[in-house]
Amino acid sequence: MYGSGMRRKAGIVFGACAALVLAGSAGALVAGSSADPAGTWTEAAAVAPTAPTVRPAPESTMTSPAPSSSRISAPSRASDSADRVLRSSAAPKSKPRKTAKSDATPERPLESATATPSKRQRVGTLHRVDELLGYQAGPKRQKFAYPGASYVKVHFERLDMLPGDYVTVSNPSGTESYRYQNDADGRWAMSVTGDTAIVEVHWQDSGSGDTLTSLGVDIDRVARGESRQESARARPGREESVCGTDTSTDAVCYVSKDPVAYTKSKAIARLLINGTELCTGWRVGPKNRMITNNHCLTSSAEAYDTEVWFNYQCAKCGGSDVFKPTKVWGDKVLATDKTYDYTLFSVSGFAQVQKFGYLTLDTTRPKRGQELYVPQHPSGEPAKIAGGKGEAAGNCAVDNPDYTGYAAHSDVSYYCDTTGGSSGSPVISRATHRVVALHHFGGCPNSGVRGDLLATRLRAYL
Repeated sequence: MYGSGMRRKAGIVFGACAALVLAGSAGALVAGSSADPAGTWTEAAAVAPTAPTVRPAPESTMTSPAPSSSRISAPSRASDSADRVLRSSAAPKSKPRKTAKSDATPERPLESATATPSKRQRVGTLHRVDELLGYQAGPKRQKFAYPGASYVKVHFERLDMLPGDYVTVSNPSGTESYRYQNDADGRWAMSVTGDTAIVEVHWQDSGSGDTLTSLGVDIDRVARGESRQESARARPGREESVCGTDTSTDAVCYVSKDPVAYTKSKAIARLLINGTELCTGWRVGPKNRMITNNHCLTSSAEAYDTEVWFNYQCAKCGGSDVFKPTKVWGDKVLATDKTYDYTLFSVSGFAQVQKFGYLTLDTTRPKRGQELYVPQHPSGEPAKIAGGKGEAAGNCAVDNPDYTGYAAHSDVSYYCDTTGGSSGSPVISRATHRVVALHHFGGCPNSGVRGDLLATRLRAYL
């Protein structure tokens, strides 16, 4: 199932700030450093699921898609000097799909449990397609366009090309592009931000006619990122974890008024799982270690297919531009536990994300009334922080340091504002700036697994 090669990190991505939504044609990509604004979000009307538009010849005419604590060993892999192999969240279509987990408690919702049987927040729609690109059997170039989509992500059922040939998945301007070679059958490509992806086969002038006829690239699925309005319609009541008035604000708003909190927020990441689902994760400790909830991902196969987006935040407080995030792939799951709802995993391309810093688990049990803040990606938006300094953030404090989660005495409860997609976020003490809980439950009070318990369980890995 897993072949050789390398996958490249993503380049340019648009985002959502101040409750804004992505318009497919809004903004222009900027190729630059991670501090450069990368696009613009504007208010947009709700977008219903739409069949992709088709680029005229030489691209093909598309058919309309239908909506549609143990140590874990990682799949083996090899790598070459340029590209990394894609990974798949599902077996080829001839094989049965995986059965979703069912571990939520009915009384208190998981923060990502309102949308999918897998307990993860849904942020996209899966479309079945049947597109062949190739040498003689199909067109060289295919456009996948879904007006209003926040991202487009294609799945390769088959990649069968001559040695030295390759396929690219790019945005229309070419400022975000990923290159893939053979041995990527049954794997997802990295998402392309915006509502259009161009898939193109690049080949040399070689090979006989008979040989070329059997070669090609098959695409069987496309994931389309939902607009904010679509997400809201699909998840009525998800605001139940906002306790009172939502006082969370864009992380960048804290640059001057709370610089330590802002710096700590850089260690969190947006997790795009299986092409359409979302959680939050964060770097824990100086090594190549990420942590999120067990109900977000449990195995190396899932981690291997998870996009990890760092620096996905607004460029200005309340603005509509966002920074260019750094995208890497998840890699190996090192430890996971259902009762304490954690999964520890590593990423590929770790050197690319070291600059964003890391968080540390607090080894001391928190006390009632201890002030908190929670950096997160609620509903998949650019990073926000709940619990800023001042009177408005007074509800973001420890309510009960001896709360029951999946086990008695496992959790800390609080009224910090969170919502779907916040699962896996760090709950940080304002006094120590260490993580006192791993957020996983909504319901007001909300709750997270105690950081001191996690520190004990994960000491050998950190």
